[in-house]
Formats: sequence, structure tokens, C-alpha cells
Amino acid sequence: MLTSLRQIWRLTVLCAWRPGGRFGIVLFATIFALGLVGVHITVRLIRWANDFYTALQRLDVPAATQQIGVFFALVAVSAALNLSAAWLRKLLQIRWREGLTAVALDAWLKGKAYWHLRDRQENGLDNPDQRIADDCRIFVYRLTTEALELMTNLVALVSYVAILWSLSTFPLAFSLFGTEVSIPRYMVWAAPLYVAISSGVTHWLGKPLIPLTIEQQKTEADFRFALARLRENGEPVAFARGEPAERRLFDTRFAAVAQNWRRLMNRELVLGLFTRPYMQTVLRIPLFLALPAFLAGRLTFGGLMQIASAFQNVVTTLSWFIFSYRDLAELVATARRLDIFLADCSAAGQGTGGLVRTHDAGGRILVRDLTLHAPDGRAIVAIDALAVAPGEVVWLQGASGRGKTTLARTLAALWVHGEGDVALPVGPGLFLAQQSYLPLGSLADAVAYPSHRDDVGDGPILSALRAVGLDRLATPAALDGAVAAAGLSGGERQRLMVARLMVHRPAWAVLDEPTSALDSEAEAAVFAVLRAALPQTALLVIAHREPQGLGPLRRVDLDAAGDAQPPAELRVSAA
Repeated sequence: MLTSLRQIWRLTVLCAWRPGGRFGIVLFATIFALGLVGVHITVRLIRWANDFYTALQRLDVPAATQQIGVFFALVAVSAALNLSAAWLRKLLQIRWREGLTAVALDAWLKGKAYWHLRDRQENGLDNPDQRIADDCRIFVYRLTTEALELMTNLVALVSYVAILWSLSTFPLAFSLFGTEVSIPRYMVWAAPLYVAISSGVTHWLGKPLIPLTIEQQKTEADFRFALARLRENGEPVAFARGEPAERRLFDTRFAAVAQNWRRLMNRELVLGLFTRPYMQTVLRIPLFLALPAFLAGRLTFGGLMQIASAFQNVVTTLSWFIFSYRDLAELVATARRLDIFLADCSAAGQGTGGLVRTHDAGGRILVRDLTLHAPDGRAIVAIDALAVAPGEVVWLQGASGRGKTTLARTLAALWVHGEGDVALPVGPGLFLAQQSYLPLGSLADAVAYPSHRDDVGDGPILSALRAVGLDRLATPAALDGAVAAAGLSGGERQRLMVARLMVHRPAWAVLDEPTSALDSEAEAAVFAVLRAALPQTALLVIAHREPQGLGPLRRVDLDAAGDAQPPAELRVSAA
């Protein structure tokens, strides 16, 4: 319980103390103040019950008519308060959700945590998109709803108990085994005792809901992710006629959803077997408890209804835990998932060894005494010295598994497992990964990525597209169209990546298999255009075959040891 409260508190601070969230504190206080006014209205309704039913008992028509008017006036004020509080609560929720979402996005993007955590499943970390999109929303909604209700109920409870104390002037007298027993103000003591026992039973029955809720969120997200993955990879699945395999995957993941759903609904049924009768009887119990005093003539009918109303408000206020247990379970589960997510993002990228990263004032890419290894400690590649001077082209060759892509990841500050010195030029650089990434948006956005289209300008984008042979896309209409609608082949995607390189004109670039989908002739044409446009750019090209069209280049062979299998340690020197 303390752990859950600490997690909720940490996330609450993140919501409230960001620049955009501090105004939320004012909103929170305003909503709380409206709640206190609502408590005063409820207290007035308790007194109204006595006045109205006493007038009925006396057959006092003018007084009863007046109380009807008072009732509708109180209801109107109560409705206005509730609607105002509801509107302000929604404003508070979007402000605090905006702040918490910003924190989650910053944590996910900082230090490239999204990359380091992409395959991580321990500690329940899964589907970070759901953590950011859904859990931030659920947490803020539940926090603002339950916290405000709890605070308002605590204040209201003092008022209701004071009223009940003042009304419960009669004792409960009965005989037990020949002994006369008298309990003064028994209505006051009965309320907390009744609720305490009921709360204990509720927690005992409902405690399993928390892990079941966490698991339901996970299975739902896994199922949704599988569906989205097919949408993104529809063409290779269609070529492979993989619909039956995909359907088996969908069925398996949905079976997990249904299985946990059944466990969840069964547990909710068990809890409901207690809470549902409790909710339906809690409004009548006060009347039954006060009946002995009424039948003994110690209470008027109006007094009976007033004390019943006061007791009812005390019990329902104390029963907040019971009524809100399912929502509190969701709040605790969501806070736990978010807290784990933020902690894992913070710890991401902390590798072993000692990679020292610096900048080279001479504009060179420098690697010295570099040893890279897998997370389990297995050596991948070792390089004594490697340098790429400004304007130079270096071709890095090697069989699969020699560590070419791992070296590129190290230069990009993605790979953290290793020792040695890595220095990059001070000027702007660019990495082109094996997978041609096209962001959501227009074709112009894809070419300008990661810059904004307006910062690049449509003119350079059109020129670059024509230069790399994408003339059909080099029109203003095509630039504004969705990149997904362009229907780019693998080769066209790689041409677009080269166009991106030409638009940004970096001082240095690392290209990992940039033309693997192009034939030698097309590769030579695209690279010739690139080299003519960027003659002073230092290029480190990772490729299985010798790049064509880049002019003079220096070859660095990671297969220098001549071993067909990746050796335990391969030392390469190419300074």
C-alpha cells in the first residue's frame, strides 16, 4: 500500500509542478471549494427533511408548499455546482494529462530510451505507446476524480457526524442474557462500525483485481499491436500469403484477452455479490436503526427522516472506499505501470564498459582502441584505429555478424556496450539506417525529416527528388500528398533517403546498406549525383558490395582475419 501511495504521489508531482500544470493546482482548489459548498447544500437538505416531513405530519399545507420551493432551489444550486465542478475537472484533467504525457514522452525519447527498450519485457514493461497514450489519461482521470472525492468526503464527514451526534440524543437499550445494556448515541457508533467491517470484506474480496487489471491492459495492448503490425507490413504478408499465420497470431493473442477477461469478470462478480447488496441496502439501514426511537415516541416523523438522512450521509461518505474500490484498483494498477515505465526509461542506455565520446575539431570520424561486445559480454569486433577525413569515402566491408551495423550504432550513440574512444566531427551529421523510415505526414515531410518542411523549403526538396530519379514525385501536388499513398518500392525508398541526405547537406554521414535494393547501374547513378552534390562530406558506407559512383574510396575489411565465423575478437586497423 505504501509503495502504491509513493508511486501515485510521484506521478501527481509530475502532473502538478510542470509549468502547464501549476494552474491545475488553482483549478483543483476551486473544484474542492465547490465541493465544500456542495457539502453545505447537503447539510441544508438534511435539515430540510425534518422541516418538510414535520409539516406533512402536522398537515401544514403552507409550510409544506414552502419547503417544496426550498427543495427545488437547493436542487438548482446543487446542479449548478456539480456542472461547474465537472467542467473544471475536465479542464484540470486535460492540463495535467498534457503535463504527464510530456514527461512520459521526454523520458521515452531522452537518451534514445525508445530504442534501448524496444525489446524489453521484464518488470511488466510492454507497449510503451499504451503507457503514454492510455495510462497517462487513466491516471489523471482517476486521480482527479478520486482525490477530490476523498478530500471532499473527509470534510463532509465532519459535518455529517456533527449533525448525527446532535440528533442521536437517545440510547439503544436492550436486555442481553438478563443484563440491561444501554448504548448512548448508538446511531453515531453504528455507522463507522458498519462501514469498517464492510470495507474489510470489500478489500479481501477485491484485492486480486489489481494484478488482473494490469494483465488485462497488457493483453489488450498486445492484441492491438499485432493488428497494427499487420497494417504496417501488409505487402510482405500478402506476398507470403501469410493470412493464416497472422490469423493464428490474432487468435492466440485474443484468446489471452478473453481468458484474463473471464478471470477479471469472475472476480468482479465475487466482489459484486457483496458490494451490490451493500449499495442497495445502505440507504435503508439508517431508517431501520432509527425505528426503535421513533416507535418509542422519542422522535417525530420529521426527526426520523432527518436522522435517517444524516446517518445515510455518514455511511455513504464512509463507504467511499467500497463504492470506489474498482476505480481505485485501476488507479493503483495504472500508477504502477507508469512508474515502472518512467524508471526503466531513466535506466535505459546504461551499458557496461567505458565508451568515451568526444568531438574532433578537424572534422574527422575517429575510432581508437574500440572493443564492442554484446550485452552478455561476448566480443563482437575490435578496432585499433579507424579514421574518415573530410571529403573522404570509406567503405566498411564484412560478412554478416562481423559488427558493421553495431559499429554504426556505436557512432550514433545507440550501442553502449564496449570500451574505447569515439570522436565525431563538430559539424552536423546524418545517419541512414538499413530500414528506410518514412514518418507519418506528407512526402515533403519524409524528405525533410528530421527537420521541418518549412525549414528546408519545397525548392530543394523538388530538386533532390529529381536528382535521384524520383521525377514522378517531384511535383507540388505529390509533395503535399501522404507519403503512404505514394506507394514507394524498396528501391524508391532508398532513393528518397539519398534525397534526404542531399537536402540536409551534412558535414559527415554514416550510411548502412543505403542502396541494397538498387542494382549496380542505378546505384552508380544515385551515388554519382550524391557525390557531386556533397564533395566535402565525409562518408562511411557500410555495404556488402563495393559502392559504385562515389569515386575514389578506401576499403576497410572486417573479414581481414579470414575466418568464416565471427571471431571472439577481430582487430582492424585502418587509420
